[in-house]
Amino acid sequence: MPTTSLDLLAAIDFAAEKHRRQKRKDRESSPYVNHPIQVAELRARVGKVDERDVLLAAILHDTLEDTETTRAELVGRFGTRVAGLVAEVTDDKSLPKAERKRLQVEHAPGLSHGAKLIKLGDRICNVRDVAASPPLGWSRPRRVDYLCWSRQVVAGCRGASPALEREFDQTLRQAWRSI
Repeated sequence: MPTTSLDLLAAIDFAAEKHRRQKRKDRESSPYVNHPIQVAELRARVGKVDERDVLLAAILHDTLEDTETTRAELVGRFGTRVAGLVAEVTDDKSLPKAERKRLQVEHAPGLSHGAKLIKLGDRICNVRDVAASPPLGWSRPRRVDYLCWSRQVVAGCRGASPALEREFDQTLRQAWRSI
């Protein structure tokens, strides 16, 4: 089903409210909500994805993981499929970071098509950020590890969107040159 402007605005409003006090870890401490909006925009522009549920889930993709949002809340506001897509790309924050990263690599091949599209957009945006404006205190080796890990996650998503995969490959090449 094509996305309507009202659907997108409702998701942006919801994400902005949920992330209102959060900042990105970049040098500028940019508003967190910029990230999910960029992920959705990239998916629509580069990936030519106009499927309502995938775009809404892209905007909402960090709400379960990084805010007090519940899956029931997402189901009530945006439907079961959107909530399911968000849940698919949500890490279990009760696990140690290294285990969460390992599980992302392990689970990527089994993600639904829509979740792979979200994951691709998220990796592209995060790799851009790590290259151009890394979190304060991130050493070059830590940035290198992040790029290597991102490449592994995306390897499990290959086949979902050739356009987004090309964008990731180009972004990764640029990131390697800049760090």
